Amino acid sequence: MRRLISAAFFAGTALLPLAAEAAPTVEVSFPKAMSATPLDGRLLVLLSNDPSAEPREQIWFDLKTQMVFGRNIEGLAPDTKATVGDEAFGWPVKTLSAVKPGKYRLQVVLNRYETFKRGDGSVVSLPPDQGEGQHWNTKPGNLYSAPVEVEIGKDGNFVAPAKVSLDRKIPEIARKADTQYIKHIRIKSERLSKFWGRPMYLGAHVLVPEGFDSHPNARYPLMVFHGHYPDDIGGFRTTPPDPDLKPDYSDRFKLAGYNRIQQQEAYDFYRQWTGKDFPRFLVIEIEHANPYYDDSYAVNSANLGPYGDAINKELIPEIEKRFRGLGQGWARFTYGGSTGGWEALATQVFYPDMYNGAFAACPDPISFKQYTTIDLYKDDNAYVLAGANRSVERAAYRNYLGEVFASQRDVNSYELALGDKGRSGEQYDIWQAVYGPQGPDGYPKPIFDKVSGKIDRSVADYWRERFDLSHIIQRDWKALGPKLAGKIHVYVGRGDNYFLNNSVYVAQEVFEGLKDPAYGGEVAYGDKDEHCWNGAPGLPNALSRLRYNTIYLPKILKRIEQTAPAGADLKSWRY
Repeated sequence: MRRLISAAFFAGTALLPLAAEAAPTVEVSFPKAMSATPLDGRLLVLLSNDPSAEPREQIWFDLKTQMVFGRNIEGLAPDTKATVGDEAFGWPVKTLSAVKPGKYRLQVVLNRYETFKRGDGSVVSLPPDQGEGQHWNTKPGNLYSAPVEVEIGKDGNFVAPAKVSLDRKIPEIARKADTQYIKHIRIKSERLSKFWGRPMYLGAHVLVPEGFDSHPNARYPLMVFHGHYPDDIGGFRTTPPDPDLKPDYSDRFKLAGYNRIQQQEAYDFYRQWTGKDFPRFLVIEIEHANPYYDDSYAVNSANLGPYGDAINKELIPEIEKRFRGLGQGWARFTYGGSTGGWEALATQVFYPDMYNGAFAACPDPISFKQYTTIDLYKDDNAYVLAGANRSVERAAYRNYLGEVFASQRDVNSYELALGDKGRSGEQYDIWQAVYGPQGPDGYPKPIFDKVSGKIDRSVADYWRERFDLSHIIQRDWKALGPKLAGKIHVYVGRGDNYFLNNSVYVAQEVFEGLKDPAYGGEVAYGDKDEHCWNGAPGLPNALSRLRYNTIYLPKILKRIEQTAPAGADLKSWRY
């Protein structure tokens, strides 16, 4: 059972006195060849009894996870020793001294932090994205050690001293080259650079239509495909599937040869895209990873800065200028799933004239009355449902059969091991960073305590007024109604793994109660479908998730026909 330990212990920044018996420690250093200057960051000690992959590839919040123990370092000089012991917060085992006796593979990663002196005067230490999409285990420049065999004896200590050298560095990632159909754009954002106090950039991958070069007078509608950090346009392949590709197995979809299915779908999309009767659009996927996550949620935020304005007022106009977009609200649409589903709807709500329709699949919570399984406005604790004489842990991750693989406490403990002060680069921490106010220390003010789960009602109130999409739509419908009627489309599976269907239930009641005008949109559910059902009846998730760029096209074309203003260009892009 859980031991009662103070919150300061779990923060990973303070060293508390150890018990009388010696606790196991790992000794870590890095050579000058890795860095001649002192380094800051999060030391992550990884222990695994699964030899199938490196320990750094085996950390998550589900039942298959191996162990991670994290603590911060500041100014660690080369060839200087740092120790990691019971002051480190661990997942799923809370402390190194609680690890069971046995043989393990030990690996250590340093997720490097840099100091940001932001435009508002706050100073924070954060891990900048390095082109990998904010993943500590693949981040260029992060130091790590080779896995080594260790043994923990019956006394709870390492049988031999556990010493590792961070003598490896994750290499830089080469940027993708342009092709006939896929182009790349990267701009410096003046708005974001001012906020962060250093040059900050936005990028996008642009899928241009067939005949783009041979029809120089054509101008095109724009489809913004929101989602997690893309390294390129996904699911587009100009050659047939590789006949020699060894088939894999998808645990998620219980499908053999899913890699072959993906290649075939990507090639089929290319053939559709270049087909004679296919409408000619621009499709973009945006790069907006930041020091907190692989994605900014495409809104203006107290902790991340003005990403909404930077994307919609700097990046989108530049893309439309370079690639001949029509550049008008009737000819822009936004869609995506999960994080991208929330962004699609949020972009439509916060920039209502700029887009003509949002297709939000399996969106992150669009009502904080059901923040997955938590009511942020009524519940006192995010982790437990309390009764008169007993309490139960709130679920966070399940399958459609109702089997629960992680609780709210589990997921947040996993995040806290990876980073304190909202620096894990994971889901609950980015929600907190995007939706919440800045705390007095310059970091996001927690919505709830990561150890106890106690909810801060003042922060919840802040969230509601600024980012609870169903609340904002209802509150501001008098002004928003004429701009949003007919534009809202939401899809989710009733068996969503992260309970994202819960908030859609709440939002649907709000939408259907709107009057003068009626919302005129659509909410649909997939029976038993898990994350991330996107509104394709008759198609399993395994296929529908590969067809975002075509699945909404009939509705988009119908919307254009119904709403394009007199004199609008409906022909130059229909060659």
